[in-house]
Amino acid sequence: MTDKLTTINPATEETLNTYDRMSDKEAFAAVERCHEAFLQWRHRSLEDRAAIIRNIGKELRAGAEEFAQLMTSETGKLIGDGAAEVELCAAICDYTAATGVKALADEEREVDGARAGIVTYSPIGVVYGIQPWNFPAYQAVRYSIASLMAGNGILLKHAEACTGSGLFLKELYERAGLPEGLFTVLLIDHDQSDRIIENDLVRGVTLTGSEGAGRHVGEVAGRALKKTVLELGSNDAYLVLEDADLDIAVEHCVKGRIFNNGETCVNAKRFIVTDKVYDAFVERFVDQMAAIKMGDPMDDDTDLGPMAREDLRDTLADQVEKSVKNGARIRCGGEVPDRKGFYYPSTVLDNVEPGQPAYDDELFGPVASVIRAKDDEDAMRIANDSRYGLGGGIFSKDEDKAITLARDHFDTGMIFINGFSIATPTMPFGGVKNSGYGREHGGFGMKEFVNAKAITVF
Repeated sequence: MTDKLTTINPATEETLNTYDRMSDKEAFAAVERCHEAFLQWRHRSLEDRAAIIRNIGKELRAGAEEFAQLMTSETGKLIGDGAAEVELCAAICDYTAATGVKALADEEREVDGARAGIVTYSPIGVVYGIQPWNFPAYQAVRYSIASLMAGNGILLKHAEACTGSGLFLKELYERAGLPEGLFTVLLIDHDQSDRIIENDLVRGVTLTGSEGAGRHVGEVAGRALKKTVLELGSNDAYLVLEDADLDIAVEHCVKGRIFNNGETCVNAKRFIVTDKVYDAFVERFVDQMAAIKMGDPMDDDTDLGPMAREDLRDTLADQVEKSVKNGARIRCGGEVPDRKGFYYPSTVLDNVEPGQPAYDDELFGPVASVIRAKDDEDAMRIANDSRYGLGGGIFSKDEDKAITLARDHFDTGMIFINGFSIATPTMPFGGVKNSGYGREHGGFGMKEFVNAKAITVF
């Protein structure tokens, strides 16, 4: 265990900054300060909370350029993607401020034998978030804004790679008027994180991360009888059906695979194409993936930046190698370039079958797995042949058929028809199976960490 946290620019491999890791005593004191701030915040009116959250959105937009540059330096994401991420965060603030007062207002219910029944949504206390590096702003904003609106206090353990982004966000929240200590960044390691989960002042835990991390955090929180929301990995399937518009399908499949350098839980990852259109789709898809320009993420002309860490790049390269050894074929890319930075090229694999990492596992980087299906029914079967279930997509000219497949057959949390997206403030976000549980956005996140309290008046 080191007493320092270090951030590294993945495009240049240069150290950006080092931060002192908190001792256990310092971390527990920070938890106590957050709890004390919560005790005051919980009694602020919903209208007051909404006003501050609206101000956070304004501060995000005002600081968008600076924040985007910081995120690109820490994680290698394209500068344009960083700017779009900050705007999404601001939109989340706008939506929460506009809808939160009504969503969290007391409800009256009829109760037999009583004069009145009241359901009130009370905050539960301090909510601890463990967040990854791939969206340094969005991952933290997604859970914190909803829980702040509900009246909770917030702890953030951000990934070491984006420590600076976490601290930037804390300063931004407080500039917007959030009470000091209510949003607290913990500079700790994984062992200390377990002790934070076990702390009596922590009442809820949310994690975005790998399947393995979710199992561990869920187990630690479960022993302490604390509610969790887990948003884990996935190998999202995008179906190209027999009647798909191939121009639309190829365009959005390429976008869906390389968005955020391919390092997104809801990226398009497995492309399941019916036999009727398979050859035509693959030819166009490979051509466009091969044309992706890799380069400096600060350059607006770059299509693909570096991966966030060297070990992540090496893991992806190993998954490609193992897939090829088990029968997959590289159609473009597939080799680590001889250049500074943690780069991996846009890559397409076909002949992808069960038993290969490209079929069974999540490839967290710009590698596409193309799988042939006999027909539309077989494509749906293959899509559901996964231990994951976060997102997915369907390309078909028959929207009614696609909606029916999405609603009645696709075993996943989010489905995009004839397009690609990652998240919107108005729609629920979350998965099923080994992709986790719980929902954020669309008003759902505001009620994940509340006490739905029943008050009956006789």
